[in-house]
Parts: sequence; C-alpha cells; structure tokens
Amino acid sequence: MSKRIVLIGGGGFIGHNLALELNRLGNDVTIIDFLSINNFTTLLADSSRIFALYRKMLLERFDMLQWVKVPIFPVDARDYHQLSLAVAKIKPDVIIHLAAVAHIDRSNKDPYSTFDHSYRTLENALDVARALETPHFIFFSSSTAYGNFSAPVLDETAHCSPFGIYGTLKLNGENSVISHNQVFDLPYTIIRPCALYGPRCISGRVIQKFIEAGLAGEDINIQGDGKDREDFTYIADLIDGVVRIIDQPENSIGEIFNITAGEARGIGELAFHVKQHFPETTITYSDRDNMKPMRGTLSVEKAKRMLGYSPKYTLEKGLEEYIDWYRGFWPKEMGGKWTERNKVA
Repeated sequence: MSKRIVLIGGGGFIGHNLALELNRLGNDVTIIDFLSINNFTTLLADSSRIFALYRKMLLERFDMLQWVKVPIFPVDARDYHQLSLAVAKIKPDVIIHLAAVAHIDRSNKDPYSTFDHSYRTLENALDVARALETPHFIFFSSSTAYGNFSAPVLDETAHCSPFGIYGTLKLNGENSVISHNQVFDLPYTIIRPCALYGPRCISGRVIQKFIEAGLAGEDINIQGDGKDREDFTYIADLIDGVVRIIDQPENSIGEIFNITAGEARGIGELAFHVKQHFPETTITYSDRDNMKPMRGTLSVEKAKRMLGYSPKYTLEKGLEEYIDWYRGFWPKEMGGKWTERNKVA
C-alpha cells in the first residue's frame, strides 16, 4: 500500500538512499532538509581534491532524487512554524526523523550546533506529528546510546549509558519520543543502527576513510590497536529494515530495533580486508580517540523475529560492492600520492 512519507533531514547519506527505495516501492516520498549539514557551502570552502569529490557525490544524490521526482523542500526544521506548515500540507502517514549532526567528533567539538540540529529539530518534529496525529513516527537513534558495551552482544533491553554529546543526545531523543507516546499516544518506532557504510557517504566514516586512502595510495591509519569492534552495516541492509518497519506497523509501533549486520568485526580486521584490495598500501597506527565508545555486536534477533529482517551483507560482501562503486566514481586524475594539503582533515 502506498503511503505518504516525510523524511526530515532526508538529504543525507541514509535519507537519500531511503527515499530512493521508498519511491521505487511506490510510496509518495517528500524530503524536508535545509541542507545545513554537509552542504555545498561547506564543501566549496575547501579546495582540496577530496572535497571536490564530495561535491560530486552530493550532486549525484540530488540528481538521482530529481530523476525519480522526489521533492526536496528546503525548510529549516529548527524553525517550528516553517516545519509545521510544510508537513501539514502533506499530511503524512509516516514521519521519519533523520536530522542530526551524525558524527561523534563534530558533535563534541560543537555541542551547540549539535543540539540545534539534532534535538531542537526532533522536538519540533514531534510536536508537528502530535498536532497532525501522524500514524507513525520513526526516530533514528544510534548504537552510541548504549555507551561502552557491557557485553560482547547487546539486545534492545540492555542498559543505556552513553557519554559524549552525540550519544547522550540520541538517548535523550529516544526518551522524548517515548514521552510523547506516554502523554499524547504518538505511535513511534526507534531504530538503532551502527557503523553504516555505502555509496555517496561523505561523513568521514572509518570504512570510507580506509577505502579513500587505498585509492589514493596513502597509509590506512588505525586509531588505537585495531582491536576495537564495530557492527559494520551496509546501507542496503539498513534500508531493508526500515522498509519492513514501515510496512508492518502492527509489529513495529512502540518498539526499539537494532538494525545492523548483527556481527561485530575488528577495526584491524577491516583494515586487513581493505588492504587486500589495495596491496601497495601500508597500515599504520595512531592514538585512539577515547571519546568513542567500546562497542560490539548488536543483536538483531528481535528484528528477525518480529519483522522478518535478515541482513544480507557480510563485511566482505559489502566492502567488495562499496569498493567497486568507489573505483567507478573515483576520477583517474586523483590517483597516486597526495600532498599534505590534499589530505582529509
């Protein structure tokens, strides 16, 4: 059944991939995004070659959305009146809240902006959904809400004890969503993804950095000793999980789901696999960022049982597909060693 779906903050990595798939499945999809994060203005200010590549990725996102006629409304979700007017015209069946500063380092360096883009936007979206009696509100949280993992594998009932700006705001966001259900009976679902990767990501995630280093003939640098583990999740698996949540409200409303690969792998292991594709690269080590939580596997047994979710991408399969895409996208003139000026900060 076709649904009217609004993606707040839908111009980002997750959002544009989700919008394309929901559109392909016959839904009426609208993106609301002021493009304040990872925008052209920011990218134009940097003259290095890697940011020229990211501008190209952003253009491809918008070209793909325009080709299938998914509209993007440049509305600032921090402005309650603008947001309420835009969403009220659509009267969506589903609101998906994606707006955030989706990066731990950037969040800790600029807490005010992170609060503004991540939490203020959520409070506005929740109030709009309440006023419109939206049938389904979906909030994208994060595995960082758990903080340091208390066990190698965590399910959704595990105690959450985040630290740092990013994880704390995500858990606060979850509590706000749940409180709107308690007070206003707002139907909701909360999603906790982890370590996402895939085409057209410009957020500086670890797999992205490793592949770019390999393509450029640079060192693959591991922060720490390589023993940190992440539940690396290919974007196609996450999108499949979200589609199942939307299609099965009878099973998903009022629930929290880990939507990941369901198998943590070491950073050192990741670097080894990337190096197999780029044998001339060297793996180096630097100090670990202690503001990043120690993580592991997120159990997806609940999503399997209630939604029929079944992740298809192992790390090896996802890497192969992602690297193939990057090789096709990477300009030939960007090969070879980079100067210090050209490196990603």
